[in-house]
Amino acid sequence: MALYPQAILWLTTSVSLILVGCGNNGAEQPWVEYHQQLTSDLSIADIERHPPPNIGKFPERRERLFNIPETREGMLNIYALRECQITSLIAARNNQLGRVAPPSQHWLYERALWQRLSACWNSDIPDSLSDDNKARLAELTELKTEQLPAVSWNAIFDSEEWEKSFSRASAPLNSAELPNIDNQLLAVDYLERMVTHQFSQAWQQDSSALENHLKALQERPLTAEILRTLLLAHQRLTEANVVLESTRLTTSECLQDDFPAGFNQVEQISLKWLTVINRLINAHQITPPEAVKNYQNTWLSLNNPQAPWQQLQQVKAQHQALRDQFTSCSDN
Repeated sequence: MALYPQAILWLTTSVSLILVGCGNNGAEQPWVEYHQQLTSDLSIADIERHPPPNIGKFPERRERLFNIPETREGMLNIYALRECQITSLIAARNNQLGRVAPPSQHWLYERALWQRLSACWNSDIPDSLSDDNKARLAELTELKTEQLPAVSWNAIFDSEEWEKSFSRASAPLNSAELPNIDNQLLAVDYLERMVTHQFSQAWQQDSSALENHLKALQERPLTAEILRTLLLAHQRLTEANVVLESTRLTTSECLQDDFPAGFNQVEQISLKWLTVINRLINAHQITPPEAVKNYQNTWLSLNNPQAPWQQLQQVKAQHQALRDQFTSCSDN
């Protein structure tokens, strides 16, 4: 079974992997100690360790975003729809600050514009408009309704905070000092609620809340750290399995009832994070760009047998099955 073809290529071509794989003593130490315990129990030579493969590169900006054509309407046409209360909103979007606003603020603007257009169209106002202006309102409302899912997608996937979460300039988590990810979980939950409620007139968006949650995501490249942690655990268990398989029929030694310190907590954090990340991506009412779909399936999926999470579960089950073939020292 081939394991991460692109990652294997990186393993053979990138010297930097040695630094990533072996330079983080905090993440490596529990595995070093576990390997040492196994070699001591089995009275064998040291287990040879190799750097884990690199994590996948996050899709380039042009590959992960939707192209949304700019909407152009003359000010006279917009003024004709002034009863819809969109003129000041559009003016703010078109001023100097509005034009350089980050993707998150563009999302808030587009959603507010949709809310006002939709509310206007479903009121008595269209009956007071000329045929041309009524048609223009209908067309603009329909267009903004169609574009909003792509706008919300771009707002997240074009944000610096989201991109940094997948940064390759990262290291595995230190199981002895695991981070509290409550703020990051709340941040992703808020983004998901914004996506799922974007067509709600009742749900009120909050600019400061959105920016604060995005700031929480920027605190650390958590997605990349977790992926590296899963790859490291997979590599170290695979190496241990090789030793157990080669000695299980030729030794009468027993094994201590030990496992790498903090491994269960690492698994719990990884599962929580990958669950919310996938839930946010899947919440969008639009088919993701192909590059993002491939990245999600290859690296973030909890179900794909070839993705890091399932690969770890498989090698962990194999490891436990091999350990079960040895006598436990606690039984002696």
